[in-house]
Amino acid sequence: MHYNWKKNAAVFLGSQSISLFGSSLVQFVITSYITVQTKSGAYAAIAILCAILPMFFLSPFAGVWADKYNRKVLIVLADGGIALCTLIVAISFIMGNESIILLFVALIIRAVGGAIQTPCVSAMLPDVVPEEHLTRVNGINGTLQSIFTLASPVLGAALLPLAPIGYLFFIDIVTAVIGIVIIALFFHLPYKEKKEVPKTNPLRDMKEGVRYIRKTDFLLEFFLFCTIFFLMMAPAAFLTPIQVVRNYGDAYWRLSAIEVGWSVGMIVGGILITLWGGLRNKVYTMILSAVLMGACTVALGIKMPFGPYVVVMGIFGLAMPLLNTPAMTLLQEKVAPEYMGRVFGVMTMINTAMMPLGMVIFGPMADVISVEILLIVTGVVILVAALCMKKAKALVAVG
Repeated sequence: MHYNWKKNAAVFLGSQSISLFGSSLVQFVITSYITVQTKSGAYAAIAILCAILPMFFLSPFAGVWADKYNRKVLIVLADGGIALCTLIVAISFIMGNESIILLFVALIIRAVGGAIQTPCVSAMLPDVVPEEHLTRVNGINGTLQSIFTLASPVLGAALLPLAPIGYLFFIDIVTAVIGIVIIALFFHLPYKEKKEVPKTNPLRDMKEGVRYIRKTDFLLEFFLFCTIFFLMMAPAAFLTPIQVVRNYGDAYWRLSAIEVGWSVGMIVGGILITLWGGLRNKVYTMILSAVLMGACTVALGIKMPFGPYVVVMGIFGLAMPLLNTPAMTLLQEKVAPEYMGRVFGVMTMINTAMMPLGMVIFGPMADVISVEILLIVTGVVILVAALCMKKAKALVAVG
């Protein structure tokens, strides 16, 4: 490549990391404010739906846009739209109009921006990074995301008692502006991404993307296993706080401890996959990760002292980048460039929908069946799926 791809990639990931940090922090501030002010499970559920449903329904369309239009422009527009929405909410709150309904609207608009931005970022990395370095760059990106995911709620919790919520919104506005300036002025694609934008029907483009996935054997297998893994991980992701309260007590520090253990594990896993690069066949790295996650899920279902419990959560977190990074790289390397955005749009749908769907399924069950049994059963399903993954010939062949 005839340009400094490392500098270009660093600029790109830096701009996205800065923007992600502000967005994650303010997202935590909004959901925490709604929870504290309403003390209502119904309002908390509405907030979750506002943050999830737009991403689920819009992701296929966003994937089409990522394939048809300039991804750099789409990222800037999405970041700018989120910042503008946040500014309006900030002004409203500073003027004394602290409306919960306005926060719900803000969550919806922020989710729309996220739905547009996510497939664009994933689809654009192969344009910037040489194929042989994609795994490590994805590992670095995943590590940065894990660090900010850990830091955002910690800093948000520290700032909430110190400043009115209206002023905290400006953190997201400032970080969004910095991210936009960096990507607009200092980031350059190595070639013109879209020479011509033909007038096409978005629904027809979406159907073409679905047709491409259906006729590509390894993608069918890939999405099937991703769906199973994310669905079966729901009890470990959502029911473990209930399990901790039931078995170890309701002290807040215990709930914080399992979150920190999970996040620290993800950071360590991100560093590990960045330095190691994974097994020669990326699918085998994904299988190794799934076996680790399945074993950890089963282990969480076995009663143990709290210290080892947190350690198991950390190992579970460590396994996540070993699944996500090679999966992301595999798609970036093997999917036809003209379908990249649409494929990542489907991936975003699965990531967004499966765990909440799992919570809808397993949440009510946790009131009649012990969390331990649910963890052991879903852990065994993950282990069986991981072993079956080795028999997925088309997927292993491209790994």
